[in-house]
Amino acid sequence: MRTTQPSSAALPLPAPLAARAYISALDLFRVCIGPSSSLTVGPLRAARAFVQQLQAGPDGLDAVVRVECDLFGSLGATGIGHGTPGAVLAGLAGSVVESVTRDDVERVIADSDNGMLTLGGTHPIALDPQWLRFAPHERRARHPTALELRAFGADGELLASETYYSVGGGFVEHEGDGGTSGGDASAATPVPYPYATAVELLAHCRATGLSLVELARENEHALRGEQATTQGLRAIAEAMNDCIDRGLTAEGTLPGGLKVPRRAAAMAEKLRAIDAEPARGMAPRDTSHEWLQAYAIAVNEENAAGGRVVTAPTNGAAGIIPAVLRHALDTQKPADTVRAAEEFLLVSAVFGALIKSNASISGAEAGCQGEVGSAASMAAAGFAHLLGGTPEQVENAAEIAMEHSLGLTCDPVGGLVQLPCIERNAIGAGKAVAAARMAMHGDGTHLISFDTVVETMRQTGEDMSHKYKETSEGGLAVNVVEC
Repeated sequence: MRTTQPSSAALPLPAPLAARAYISALDLFRVCIGPSSSLTVGPLRAARAFVQQLQAGPDGLDAVVRVECDLFGSLGATGIGHGTPGAVLAGLAGSVVESVTRDDVERVIADSDNGMLTLGGTHPIALDPQWLRFAPHERRARHPTALELRAFGADGELLASETYYSVGGGFVEHEGDGGTSGGDASAATPVPYPYATAVELLAHCRATGLSLVELARENEHALRGEQATTQGLRAIAEAMNDCIDRGLTAEGTLPGGLKVPRRAAAMAEKLRAIDAEPARGMAPRDTSHEWLQAYAIAVNEENAAGGRVVTAPTNGAAGIIPAVLRHALDTQKPADTVRAAEEFLLVSAVFGALIKSNASISGAEAGCQGEVGSAASMAAAGFAHLLGGTPEQVENAAEIAMEHSLGLTCDPVGGLVQLPCIERNAIGAGKAVAAARMAMHGDGTHLISFDTVVETMRQTGEDMSHKYKETSEGGLAVNVVEC
């Protein structure tokens, strides 16, 4: 027996699982700064949400004279290497993730070194040298990446205390309401084609005759309208492309104690020279796969340097989807590259949302299988779609890439998103391309479903020791001697 995918066009839709908020492509893909969506972007959003809560209070910010922050679990273990303290300060100062720059963060850090913080950008307070506490061995049950923020008045009274969870991809949950603090448009808006599993997703396609990208567009338009959706997707594609271009020209050494040299620019220079060589009677050398690697490395070097990237679905895995998208446009040469990029992002986001809903995209929760594995799976789906894949072939591509990422640990050396993260993105991009092309040689039938492999990833993440999940307490992080 070979098939697990029913083929009847008249197949009835399955009863939906427990209701979940639809995760939009524009919630999953967001422009931000590096190096980490969980440990930089999430804490910044949480701190900004805390300040907004204080501003909404009866006395606004005027009553606040002191703030404190505790970083638990992974935030406490690798927060320094991931820039968490600066991110929290930037959020407290009122910065917005989508527009904050590295220079903005450095200015806030410089003020903090002088014992100053302008809360919300308007209310100056003194910053106690002990305002921040690292608690790597204190883990909250809800999620391993947690922070608590507190505000105090002039008499030392506690004005507010809130706990937030950075759950991956820049998404933030609040202890009090369990919702997201990222401003997600999808949080309370119904969509015409809800689904909680890939089985439900494919059933919608069969019942309606819609392709995956047509179904995704209908859902996205219900959330934001056609114009906002198109503008948002084009902005994301442009930001991804710009990040690759910056990374392919930037040189020097990445920040942090590892002194890792940038190499994407040198790779690009060598590849351009090879591409310019005359054929000399032989077929020209195909450098497309090497360019794919260079694109991924370029993005992740930008991320490691604290530059502007797109969470895809996280910062640690930010290079895979942009690299595979550009590779797809390079090799397939669609007539309308803008439209093709939009379709790639829509389809990849469909599978990223399923992974996030049913497992995790957080390295602290699932290891790197949740980051690089998820990105490779998403990219494989997007590429298979551009190759002309059916919904079943696209689902198969996503399944293959995730299946062969199971068990991947998160073990950043020195708590920095550099080793092995940068190269891991290049390998993950290659895996995504291989998965898509392999799926296109079949008809979409396969024994292991996408839903099964996602559930397996969730279980594997639960069973994985915490030392292999972003804490830098195991794996390469403890076996590589720092220079």
